[in-house]
Amino acid sequence: MSETPYAKTLAALDALHAQDPRSVEVEGEPVPRELWHAWRMSAWLERLHERPDERMRLAVRGQHLQRWQVPRSDYPEGRVGYLTWRRDQGQRAGETTAGLMRAAGFDDEGAETVQRMIRKQGLGRDPGAQAVEDCACLVFLENYFADFSKQIDHDHLIRIVQMTWKKMSPKAHELALGLPMSDEARGLVEEALGA
Repeated sequence: MSETPYAKTLAALDALHAQDPRSVEVEGEPVPRELWHAWRMSAWLERLHERPDERMRLAVRGQHLQRWQVPRSDYPEGRVGYLTWRRDQGQRAGETTAGLMRAAGFDDEGAETVQRMIRKQGLGRDPGAQAVEDCACLVFLENYFADFSKQIDHDHLIRIVQMTWKKMSPKAHELALGLPMSDEARGLVEEALGA
């Protein structure tokens, strides 16, 4: 039995993720950081959606693709530099994922749909783009927020949490509030949400 276009694309995405020279320890073993991040994105998708389709699964899996190749430090400091870097990363990840999909046998329409999801076009209207955003926010809150909160001044951090929250769906809000957090991190989230 031959592999499906979906299975081929997923394997190709994970092979690229696995090239990340940075690693994290998972159950005592080093795992390429970007591959681990992609797994966390997919795990959150399964909690967000009862039956995500293949396109949504591929968009979520490809969202962070090869991000290490263009570090944030290559762009100017500040909000404009950050937003430009994030836009460029989305564009690159979308184009690469669409190319892998076409090579695996997906049609142009399917590949372009996933590319738009990764770029988060139609956020708030398109379920796939919303899934990518929700999963990215949940991975951030689950894994990076505590350390990030120690590097940013209080008022700026509150604004970041508020802006992040506005982009998330009600289901993602529910899952985020159920995350284990330190008392300090939970206090910051509650303050940002006016709780």
